[in-house]
Amino acid sequence: MGRTARIERQTKETQISLGLDLDGQGQAKIDTGLGFFDHMLTHVAFHGHFDLDLAARGDLHVDPHHTVEDVGICLGQALSQALGDRAGVKRYGSAWVPMDESLAQVVVDLSNRPLLVVSAPRRPGSVGQFDGQLAEEFWRALALHGGLTLHVRLLYGENDHHMLEAAFKALGRALDQATAMEPRSRGIASTKGVL
Repeated sequence: MGRTARIERQTKETQISLGLDLDGQGQAKIDTGLGFFDHMLTHVAFHGHFDLDLAARGDLHVDPHHTVEDVGICLGQALSQALGDRAGVKRYGSAWVPMDESLAQVVVDLSNRPLLVVSAPRRPGSVGQFDGQLAEEFWRALALHGGLTLHVRLLYGENDHHMLEAAFKALGRALDQATAMEPRSRGIASTKGVL
């Protein structure tokens, strides 16, 4: 059985359909109505080497917040579902990614202890319809619903697009490492025997 998941979420604010294959080819078919967000999620899938099929409709006439947060919820749920009991995965992943003048680091633990830590000398501002604050809302929802301990460091950068792109690419690469199967594994990657 493949490490796949399908999530459907219907609220008064959003309608989301999301398919995830952790052992895919990095193919992304994404439409959230927010071009920059689609661009960032495409980077996560590409650099994470997983397939992501996502259609989201939200109350963008109000604000992109609900759409971005709910996509994070759905992607977190799909990640957790596809991982199952998490047996055999490497568990930890980290990546440093430069994007021109910007540098980001993301470290992830598939711990089932949700936590987000974001460290940045300044938060990125708006890029198109996407307010830089929304990246943190997405990461928080992903961590909470995916059972991730997630640390995101934006070390420096001048261009907001570059800062966010570096972070999303690093997220994909860190998830690729953490979700990879460990051939020497004898089960759960914890001395407790459970994640």
